[in-house]
Formats: sequence, C-alpha cells, structure tokens
Amino acid sequence: MRIEVVRPGELSNDDQEAWSRLLAARPDLASPFLTPQWARAVDRADGPDEVRVCLIEARDGLKGVFAARCGVLTAMPVGAPLNDWHGVVSAEPLDLPAGALLQALRVHRFDFSHLTPADPVFGDHAQGRAQSYCVDVSGGWEAYAAGRREAGTDILKDIAKKGRKLEREHGPITFSPLSRSRADFDKLMGWKRAQYFRTRQTDILAAPWVARLLDELFESRDPDFGGALSTIHVGDRLAAGQFNLRGRTELHSWFIAHDEAFDRCSPGLVLFGEILKWMAAESPMKRLELGPVAYNFKDRLANAPHPLAHGYAGLDSPVTLIRAAQYGLRKAAETLPLGRASQWPGKAMRRLDLWRGLG
Repeated sequence: MRIEVVRPGELSNDDQEAWSRLLAARPDLASPFLTPQWARAVDRADGPDEVRVCLIEARDGLKGVFAARCGVLTAMPVGAPLNDWHGVVSAEPLDLPAGALLQALRVHRFDFSHLTPADPVFGDHAQGRAQSYCVDVSGGWEAYAAGRREAGTDILKDIAKKGRKLEREHGPITFSPLSRSRADFDKLMGWKRAQYFRTRQTDILAAPWVARLLDELFESRDPDFGGALSTIHVGDRLAAGQFNLRGRTELHSWFIAHDEAFDRCSPGLVLFGEILKWMAAESPMKRLELGPVAYNFKDRLANAPHPLAHGYAGLDSPVTLIRAAQYGLRKAAETLPLGRASQWPGKAMRRLDLWRGLG
C-alpha cells in the first residue's frame, strides 16, 4: 500500500468523495468527527499544530484515511481535545502497521483517547477501554420508549414530569431544533464558560482556534455536517441549550448548559427529551452520541452503548518511552486500594493532553 500525506485543504473532490464512500460502507463509524468536513474545518480554524491526512491507497483505489494534528514529535486526534471519536476510516481490514502511518506523518507517537471500535491499525495499541453511551431512535419513539421501560428505567416518565413542572411554574415551553439564533448561541457559550469557572475546569472555549471553529460550525449550511443549536425557551427566556456536532445520520452531544434559575425543573434534561422526540419523528439523524463520561442520565437514556479505547502507538524514541512510563504509573495506581487517589495519574494525563490540544 502507498501512503500519501496531504493537508485537508489539498484534498481533491475525488478524495473527499472516496473518503465519504468509505464512511458510508461502515455505519458503525457514522460520526461527524470522522468526516473530511471535520478535518477541513479544524484546519481552517488554524490551531497550534498542522492537520495532516494520510490517504492509504492500493492499485484499485483508496482503502483508508487517517487524519491527525501533528506537532514536532507527537500527534493527536484532529481537533483534540474537542474530538470524541477518532481513528482510521476503512471499509475493510488493513494490513498496515501503526509505525507506517507515524513515519508518513513524520512523528514519533500518536496519542488517542476515543478510538473507534475495532480500529484496523491502532486497535492493538489500546491501553484501556470505556463505554460510550449512545441513543438510537431509528425504530421510532414508541419503540425507543418501550425499550427503556423494558430496561427498567423510568427516565422518560421523569423527563415528562419535569417538563410539566417547568411549564406549570414558569410558562409554556418552546423547543427549537437547529436554531439559527446567534443571541442564544452566545448566551449558551457564556453559560458554559461560567460553568467551567465555577467548577474549576479548564475553559476550552478561551482558546482562539476553538472559538473560530465553533463560529464556523454554527454558521455552516452544509446539510450533512456542521453545528446544531437546539434550545428550549420558557416564554421569551432561554432556559437551556445544546450546541452539538451533526453529521448525516448522527448528532454528537457536545456543549450543554442551562439557566440556573430553572435548576429545580432540570431544563437540560427536558431539552434532551425534546431533541430525542424530534430525531425520532422528523430528523434524518437517528443516533445521539452522548460520549463516554459516565453520568446517571446517560446510562438511563442510552440503548446502544459501545466501547471506545484510549492509548498510544509509538516508534522507538524517548517520547514513546515517556508515554509508556506514564501509562505504567497509571495502571499501577489504578490497581492499588488508594481510593480516589488511584485515579490521580489518569486525571493528570488527561489534563496534560487537554492543555497540549488547546496549545
């Protein structure tokens, strides 16, 4: 096989169409994070590293695609830390070692945090796995609701009750999917930044390239890719919003926040219910990816969980030895009865990767 490395802006129309065909052949990889549009949008946002695309070709055409953000020695997923799905896109198994892609990209190591299931190149380099939560409403709302009841969860009943409480105490609810309200978008981002500050988390929205990327995605009119702002208003007041990444058949949950004045009525959860009913009845997007971070509401909503992997692949070099040592310490700590302290090395690694990605 031959590997050609290009920048996203150098992809020809034929390259992008071939990439899209590979994705269409793999419904299990139906994530907007794996599309050529995502790589091109991140590249235009002009982050601190270069976005490069490996085109894996055989005599009869394109067999696989792998995109990454490449620094001097190491690579990360395109758009990290915003990228919640990544890996090699291929319609069939590839007889290709990870080292061949690293050498083509001229890096010594690739770090991944949300590797796609059964990745044909990097799957053997996983250091651990986590369950990612997903809601599939392709069978319709009634079938989904019945499945949740059979699973022993009454979350949809709870959501309906909270919606009635919100209306009773504050006024009628207006749901707006795919909203184009710039004022609501800006307010949602303001809420999210305040939440980061309040909970002492890194404000990823402060990075200039992130702001540019989200602005472009909000303005996108591509029917198969872009941002998706969904909101509920109580009267003329914004109560909750989500800004998600949309693809042709999947919506990926991303930035979620609400007006704290409505805390008692859980408007964020009410919004989830409205989005799922809309997806089941009207939208071509039938899967809502909730991500791997464990929250009670995710477990109760999800009916199509799947694994994602974290780990690294590297050539023989000092930067690979450093990562190996980090994982060694992390695994040792996680096997010891240290309580919450056993999670500290993993949290430290994730925090360092977050800062690397934001540049």
